[in-house]
Amino acid sequence: MNEIVLSAEGLEKSFGQHRVLKGIDLSIRRGEIFGLIGPSGAGKTTLIRILTGQLPADQGRASILGESTAALSDRFYRSIGVVFDSLGLLERLTCQQNLSVFARIHSIPNARIHQALSAVGLQDAAKCKACYLSRGMRQRLAIARAVLHNPQILFLDEPTSGLDPVNTEGIHRLIRAQRDRGATVFLTTHRMDEAMKLCDRILLLNQGAVAEQGTPAEICSRYQMNSCIRILCRDGTEQILPIGPAGAETLGRLMQEDAIETLHTTEPNLEDVFLQIAKRKEMPPCE
Repeated sequence: MNEIVLSAEGLEKSFGQHRVLKGIDLSIRRGEIFGLIGPSGAGKTTLIRILTGQLPADQGRASILGESTAALSDRFYRSIGVVFDSLGLLERLTCQQNLSVFARIHSIPNARIHQALSAVGLQDAAKCKACYLSRGMRQRLAIARAVLHNPQILFLDEPTSGLDPVNTEGIHRLIRAQRDRGATVFLTTHRMDEAMKLCDRILLLNQGAVAEQGTPAEICSRYQMNSCIRILCRDGTEQILPIGPAGAETLGRLMQEDAIETLHTTEPNLEDVFLQIAKRKEMPPCE
């Protein structure tokens, strides 16, 4: 599925003298999970608001499902689902009633409500008011509402923030299920393990500019110069050697002396890359 469903070219946005976005380019294909990561204040929320037509860009252009985000039609909003940090649940209504409101808006039969609740594991809580739900259940109800009309694009802003591992894994399954039915998922997260696990491609935003973009493996491979060999010796000491000729002599000597208890390489992961870029300085070399 190589069809581009969301793209941006040269997006710029400023608030007063503060330049929030600096020439953002991106393209997202149908049926992929695309991750947006970056430190707080990097411009992620502003970018999402422009892409969903909530905020105009100062310069550049963006399109989604063939429409300019500067003038989106009602058809567009019927083709997307959103889960933002403020879930916007109707607290005094039950799970079923929350979905009924949106079912009427989208002219969806009531049978789909039960299907959506079952898909997120809330079928037994259908008559429970939203105000009594746990955080994990509230997140799942918000996702059920977002996918009720089978949107082509799903925007998820920190969908697992503050959740325990069990609830997190359940939401991960829901996200993959949406991708598997052909939907495109636009995911923002501060959890690097989540981005590595779920995302087909990632854009790392820093200080309003694209710092990295590509698959998680591609991004990490660009920082292989920070790879090391970590050695735990039999006497309890630890040595960290650079991979290459500089560490080969010491490694050879330790092997000849049978001094090595354990040995493994430490390669940069997405969290290492994130920290390096967010701090805007080189990672310390292995010694």
